[in-house]
Amino acid sequence: MTSIAGIVLALVLLMALAYRGVSVLILAPLMALLAAIFTPGAPLLASYTQIFMPALGGFVIAFFPLFLLGAVFGKLMEASGAARVIAHGVVAGLGEQRAILAIVLACAVLTYGGVSLFVVAFAVYPIAAALFRQADVPKRLIPGTIALGAFTFTMTALPGTPAIQNAIPMPYFGTTPFAAPGLGLIGGAVMLALGTLWLTRRAARAKSQGEGYGEDADAPTLDDPANASKSSAAGVAEAAPPVTNATFSRPAFARAIAPVVLVIALNYVLATWVFPTLDTAYLAEPRFGATHINNLRGIWAVIGALSAAIVLLLVLQRQRLTTLVPTLEAGATSSVLPLLNTASQVGFGAVIASLAGFTLIRDAVLGIAPGNPLVSVSIAVNILAGITGSASGGMSIALQTLGDTWLAMGQAAGIAPDLLHRVTAIATGGLDALPHNGAVITLLGICGLSHRKSYFDIFVVAVAFPLLALVAVVALGTVFGSF
Repeated sequence: MTSIAGIVLALVLLMALAYRGVSVLILAPLMALLAAIFTPGAPLLASYTQIFMPALGGFVIAFFPLFLLGAVFGKLMEASGAARVIAHGVVAGLGEQRAILAIVLACAVLTYGGVSLFVVAFAVYPIAAALFRQADVPKRLIPGTIALGAFTFTMTALPGTPAIQNAIPMPYFGTTPFAAPGLGLIGGAVMLALGTLWLTRRAARAKSQGEGYGEDADAPTLDDPANASKSSAAGVAEAAPPVTNATFSRPAFARAIAPVVLVIALNYVLATWVFPTLDTAYLAEPRFGATHINNLRGIWAVIGALSAAIVLLLVLQRQRLTTLVPTLEAGATSSVLPLLNTASQVGFGAVIASLAGFTLIRDAVLGIAPGNPLVSVSIAVNILAGITGSASGGMSIALQTLGDTWLAMGQAAGIAPDLLHRVTAIATGGLDALPHNGAVITLLGICGLSHRKSYFDIFVVAVAFPLLALVAVVALGTVFGSF
């Protein structure tokens, strides 16, 4: 019981201190060792050097290319103005009368194409501010609108998304980014439809009560990404241009969106048609990890797709990328902290899994629905994502500790690995968006709004509705299997 108490205490402190802004790089090893102290016979230094660090290093080895390429691609899309052109294009195409849907879809196109949700928030906010002001939609709804498009269905549900939340399950289940595409589309449709309906009705109700855009000072979003966080904190007003059909040209839009389309298309082709047909028998050799192409094709496909998209982006936007080397360096540098944060949480999970008390916790989680691992996957991943305030962090801890067990249970119950993958991915996108989530805090800072004014709508579209979508996917998957 003392071991369980230590684990619970470590998790609670991890959540509380992370919410107060303490770095996970510091918290994760300290909280792991704190939990070990409560377990008699658990050696502290060995827990750190022989369990925590190898788990951290293993995650870095497996996923560093995805973090690096994703961050570089996002910076290039931002620096070239391609992200802004795509957002303007979607908004101008749908028009002012569909302001909320236009912003949701603009965010969705960018994140589904591999652009970081932080880049999307900085790129789309000025456009959303201008459009909502024109349509006289309350500014307080902007964070929820951006969250719906960037934090939900494109991050976890849509098949093929290069988001890290869709990549992490692949080596555990031997799947690809397109796992269970039918269920993913259904889950994504539930989130999109319910979220858009909610926000639209909230806007209509505000209009009926005479509430307009509001007088909150617009937070700035400067073209220089290095100034983004500084400027958003400063609260200087932004003179966002009106959104009109003249804001973008069709050739510019085509050039901007081409790399995004390439990411999705090439990802599918490589994972489904190219890599499975190659002669990869050499992977069985010990020097290559004694593995199989099924365990690697998903990650290889994302690496290949993002690499090709970066090259295409450099070719199409070469005249706009006047500071190429600094932009590449900024992208590479920005990948390190998210990678190490998530890897540290994986190390934390590995230490927790090694403690005696974890056996009781594991058996309790797996015993919730012993014949259906989809239920225990959903509960465990959601709880850990909520505690850590991180979708990727919570998922990584869960898979590090229980991934093999869930796979074995799924095989025994006739549940396809593809279904386990999709449920795991969707489950990360529920409780992760609680108030202490870093992306939520950053988004509110960009918009210059407080939790009190805007978090309720974020909670509904990024927590409540994704949980409903998860329930629907689990129910359909249990009855019909993976499709």
